[in-house]
Amino acid sequence: MSNFCTTSTVSHLYKTYALADSIAPFGGVLHVLLIDGSPDNTTEIPQNIHFFSLKNLTDEIGKKIISKYKNKDKLRWALKPVFLTFLLRKYSKVIYVDNDIFFFNDFSFLFEKLEKKAVLLTPHFYEASPQKNQNWLEANFRVGLYNAGFIGVNSKAIPFLNWWANCCLYNIKKTYWRGLFDDQKYLDLVPVLFDDVEIIKHRGCNLAGWNYTNYPHELAKNNINLIFIHFAELSLIEFSKPENYWHKSYINYVDSLKKHFPNYLFKRKIFNKNTVSNYLYFLTWKFCMLFEKN
Repeated sequence: MSNFCTTSTVSHLYKTYALADSIAPFGGVLHVLLIDGSPDNTTEIPQNIHFFSLKNLTDEIGKKIISKYKNKDKLRWALKPVFLTFLLRKYSKVIYVDNDIFFFNDFSFLFEKLEKKAVLLTPHFYEASPQKNQNWLEANFRVGLYNAGFIGVNSKAIPFLNWWANCCLYNIKKTYWRGLFDDQKYLDLVPVLFDDVEIIKHRGCNLAGWNYTNYPHELAKNNINLIFIHFAELSLIEFSKPENYWHKSYINYVDSLKKHFPNYLFKRKIFNKNTVSNYLYFLTWKFCMLFEKN
């Protein structure tokens, strides 16, 4: 049995159920911290899911985080290390994944790595060329080197989880000029501050809309299996295009979502706080680049 965990709101349980379905064929069990309400009993719930509520988190740090963050997204992100610590009291190895992740192949090698390593991190693998598309190069330093949608830990990771939980209590905010990006940017320090940390460089892990461009060639050339895709909004935008190499994987994911949410239809969010912020940042960046050339 391989223990995964995630956090979710009731409104996004259909994604959580799709995640559970994707790990079930490979022996995965999904522990879900539901931060609001309770599951709808009229919906078919995968048998490999175990639910937990905020009441299960009795540690002082967890109580402080719950008291501080009323925004549901911030609360979900901030409680990742608290929930992992809670689960490690019973299980020796646990992997956290965001509920918009979907597995396509066996993940057992990741748990095998946790026999020797205390923490597993996955890089964003943004483009890193200083000659072209330099906005992606700079994104590594603005958003973070590692993606907080995947964190693997064993029982020796408690010092890291305590530190990360306190970081999340300190601040969950996207403030580039302060070097903050929610719960994620703190992870840049983990390989510096803690031992037994492994960076997962398997290119079949955490494939996404921000790193997919070279993947078809790398996976095929090196006979590497696709393990999981992170279906964040950018991934949905890119992979929903019929000409995209990963469109079939997108269709498989949508079919799984529709099993639990028959009326699901992906709609791109043209304008919201994050997209407006990103557009403004990119325009500012382009202006700075033009100014530097002159």
